[in-house]
Amino acid sequence: MRGRLVCPFCGHGEEPTPQPEPCPSCGVPLRYELPPSKAGWRGRVGRGVWRYRAFLPAVEPVSLGEGGTPLIPSRWLGPELGVRLHFKWEGANPSGSFKDRGASVLVSVLAALGVRRVADDSSGNAGAALAAYAARAGLGATLFVPAHASGKKLAQIRAYGAQLVSVPGPRPQATAAAKRACREDPELAYASHNESPYFETGLRTLAYELVEDLGGEPPDHVLVPLGGGGLYLGLVQGFRELMGLGFLPLLPRVHAVQAEACAPIARAWQRGLELPEPVRPERTIAEGVCIPLPPRGRELLAGLRETGGVALAVPEEEIEAAWRELPTREGVYIEPTSAVAVAGLKRLSAMGVINPGERVVVVLTGTGLKHPLSDV
Repeated sequence: MRGRLVCPFCGHGEEPTPQPEPCPSCGVPLRYELPPSKAGWRGRVGRGVWRYRAFLPAVEPVSLGEGGTPLIPSRWLGPELGVRLHFKWEGANPSGSFKDRGASVLVSVLAALGVRRVADDSSGNAGAALAAYAARAGLGATLFVPAHASGKKLAQIRAYGAQLVSVPGPRPQATAAAKRACREDPELAYASHNESPYFETGLRTLAYELVEDLGGEPPDHVLVPLGGGGLYLGLVQGFRELMGLGFLPLLPRVHAVQAEACAPIARAWQRGLELPEPVRPERTIAEGVCIPLPPRGRELLAGLRETGGVALAVPEEEIEAAWRELPTREGVYIEPTSAVAVAGLKRLSAMGVINPGERVVVVLTGTGLKHPLSDV
């Protein structure tokens, strides 16, 4: 397989393995690196995630047609704020969220490396994506889920044939249970959407698509809801690669939006810290961003500094208002986690971070069919 696993801070490198350990010096998850080429970018074929095969691990794709999602111009919120706004509609992916991009690449790599059974901890979307692609590849999947996770997301995971293990207590308990199970069973690989370098590699394709969607012109701003941070880092790394090849003049400002109920990155950014500190999460309807201490927190804060991004937290009432408004005003039915970024856009506009006339993309991470308004 092409590429190496590299520490984003000290440069420590390793060959790809099914379950990479964190950097022995820095203690952070490793990143997959493959020197991109102009020929690879110009030679892209097809659509979706594997259109960018030259930028991905050289394995046989396990695919359900992920990627190639719509970029929808705003007809209400953009004009109201005076910005050129588009929504990247990731709810159109096969299992209903952006996580399909990462799961396709992750499962493809693990299958190529001989893994037959995988496990992860997830509140819903990542679990559904991993279960779907594991089923497609003929792998067994076990998902450790918080006991309070959305019933509709759990039903979706079951439909793919995965085993569900309900874990009481806060979200970190599910992570601990998944890691413990993988230590006790050497044939069970921890396919972490928050820590795996292969999962984050698949998420870079969202940056590639945005550049193509916009005719080669980068947006001025990109906003994403942030929990574990894989999507944020995938965007930053994808834009960084294209800038290094000369296809972008500069990096877009990539902003991270969290729920006030669980905002370790926003708090650390506001205090000028290089490492986030754990928070005690409170209840939020945006369960997908409820990660008290993201494993890639140091890298996330470095990415914010590199792109000139802002990390902010938005209250529950603003998240719920955006969740209710977007379907009626824009015709896009989103889950509450997506609404976090919409609420953040309004705040950044009011703060003067985003100015009239600028080109803005808000990533809508998942479909509202998994968390309907009627459930509230």
